[in-house]
Amino acid sequence: MKDQDEIMMETMYWWGIPTLFRCEHNSQISECDIALAGVPHSSGNGTTERDQHLGPRAVRNVSAGLRRVHLDLKINPWEKKKIIDLGDVPLPEANNNEKCIERITQYYSKISDENKPVVSIGGDHSITGGILQGLYKEKKISLLHIDAHTDTYKQLDHFLGAKKSAAHWGAYLVDDGIVDANSSMQIGIRGNPRTLDWLKPSYDLGYNVVTMDEFKQRGIDDVIKETLDKIGDNPVYITFDLDSLDASVAPAVSNIEPSFAGFTIDEAKALIQSVKNKNVIGGDVVCLMPTKDQKNNITSMVAASIMFEIISVIAYN
Repeated sequence: MKDQDEIMMETMYWWGIPTLFRCEHNSQISECDIALAGVPHSSGNGTTERDQHLGPRAVRNVSAGLRRVHLDLKINPWEKKKIIDLGDVPLPEANNNEKCIERITQYYSKISDENKPVVSIGGDHSITGGILQGLYKEKKISLLHIDAHTDTYKQLDHFLGAKKSAAHWGAYLVDDGIVDANSSMQIGIRGNPRTLDWLKPSYDLGYNVVTMDEFKQRGIDDVIKETLDKIGDNPVYITFDLDSLDASVAPAVSNIEPSFAGFTIDEAKALIQSVKNKNVIGGDVVCLMPTKDQKNNITSMVAASIMFEIISVIAYN
């Protein structure tokens, strides 16, 4: 049992060497129950919002303060499971999106070989495509996709030059037989779309879409019920775009949608916790923009909080 001084010091973000949640830095995947990883990638967004690659470092700097017990699930994930920080995916061709997606896929293939669940911090949302290409084995993956955007814009050949982009991963993973859209949920979709048929690509692929307006009308309990029914016993991957949160909760995100209310932090936590008894193989948190954050690093802390929820859901089961 750790003494009080040790517990105090390991939760001070400004002390010691920054790792994700003060976990041991260890590149040996076989030596953990749950792996954590950073994916410092931002060339898949295709816009001037290129600072998402700074997300992993920002979360490492603040996440020690989020190393806590989980009051809702009544567990201490850090004692229940051996959790390590693998470090960052090496991306020497950082400005080449397609090469980076290849590198990410190769990296996560090694994690898949060890059959370890992994929680990642990005990075823009294109990283999810590379991650799931690497984690995929024989059974299709069901997504709990919490986002303001569908990321299924297959009607576009590329997004400002990026092909396996942050706007495309939700489509090509279905087309390639990796994700089962029929058992996947896209929740919280909102914003100012460029066309009135903005949801058609997701519907055509088979996704179950819950817009923010529908979420408010139906209520969270009904949406959670549908989520659990659709996912069933499939392997589940949680991908959480911080822009799904209300702009007042997470202001420092790329592709921010301030014109429509987003999720509260309690709603986001409840959606993640709803799959605590499912076969959650991993998750990611994406689109943090540390250079736009407030001085108290609130969005980085929110990103760490969402990571903590995903880690705890995996540790719980």
